[in-house]
Amino acid sequence: MSARPMIVAGVMSGTSADGIDVALVRLAPGKLRPRLTLLAHEAFAYPRALRNAVLAAMDAASIATAELARLNWRLGMAYAEAVMETRRRHRVKLDLIGCHGQTLYHQARAMDFAGRRFACTWQAGEAAVIAASLGVPVVSNFRPADILAGGQGAPLVPLLDYAMFADAERGRVLQNIGGIANLTAIPPGASIDRVIAFDTGPGNMVIDALALELLRQPFDRNGAAAAKGMVLRPVLTAGLRNPYFRLKPPRSAGREQFGRRYAARFLAACRRLSARPEDALATATALTAESIFCAYRGFVAAKMKSVRVDYIVSGGGARNATLMAMLTERLQPLGCELTTIEEFGMPASAKEAAAFALMAWQTWHRQPGNVPSATGAARPAILGQVTYAG
Repeated sequence: MSARPMIVAGVMSGTSADGIDVALVRLAPGKLRPRLTLLAHEAFAYPRALRNAVLAAMDAASIATAELARLNWRLGMAYAEAVMETRRRHRVKLDLIGCHGQTLYHQARAMDFAGRRFACTWQAGEAAVIAASLGVPVVSNFRPADILAGGQGAPLVPLLDYAMFADAERGRVLQNIGGIANLTAIPPGASIDRVIAFDTGPGNMVIDALALELLRQPFDRNGAAAAKGMVLRPVLTAGLRNPYFRLKPPRSAGREQFGRRYAARFLAACRRLSARPEDALATATALTAESIFCAYRGFVAAKMKSVRVDYIVSGGGARNATLMAMLTERLQPLGCELTTIEEFGMPASAKEAAAFALMAWQTWHRQPGNVPSATGAARPAILGQVTYAG
């Protein structure tokens, strides 16, 4: 089908499992890449009972099949309500919805199961509920097609990063810090097949887990507690020995690597050296900053031709002043100028939702949505499944 302008709602709920972001995007064909205009963005917190159900299901050692089925439909309802309310507030007519879903399990590398060896992924959130509730077709389940093309199913946001931020003269790094932190590096004048992208490691995931345990708060607001603490260097050094940090890109991570069990071990190591919650939070924040720095220095810096690099941060981590200060201290000597994505006209929390609006538009027009150099796929792939309304 020929490409045409559309208004698409992108829906994202990330590994932090704190809520739903909806981005309304106008998309139109362009000469080299689609033209994208962000029209509006809204954020909706998960109701407490739903968030608890999501967290209980993520990387669960054991859970009832009925619980998973109910969660899949309940998430579909939550996504439908979020899009419906966004549409009402901004009075737009939607042509399409792209919904990432809530990742419950992501196994990027092949493992043995029931006599076969394979990789797999699962994003919950029943698309039929969304399509029926809004009367609009939905594209969902984006990651499997990339895995079946030999990729890791992540990261997928580099398509948006390239469409919005590629520059003929400036090197650009798009660093998203959600539950997991990931980067997209675009050398100056690079074609899309030279884009570098991968998950650097934990973003807010370990920090948030410690804040919940130590402060009885869902996160360390603005990094205030961490700012009062001292980094426990032996714990940080041991944390950076995690085998994940030695993997060469493409690589992807999730709660399987840095979820509740990892956070519990990390906190226990901190408590052996200090009883102060601030020290544990400072050390967790330093783990995120240092792992990002090591990833950039080890896999990206040599490939960025420009002397100065725009290092553009998005996601919840961009609002953590302590984390941003740590990143600035580490990355500035490498020629990186840190800024946030707001400086480029995109709200930090809207970016990933906008990315899935773009991918849905690509799928609707039978165009690839992955970036093989980022995911490791052998070929470009049309992503997702279309659920029609009516």
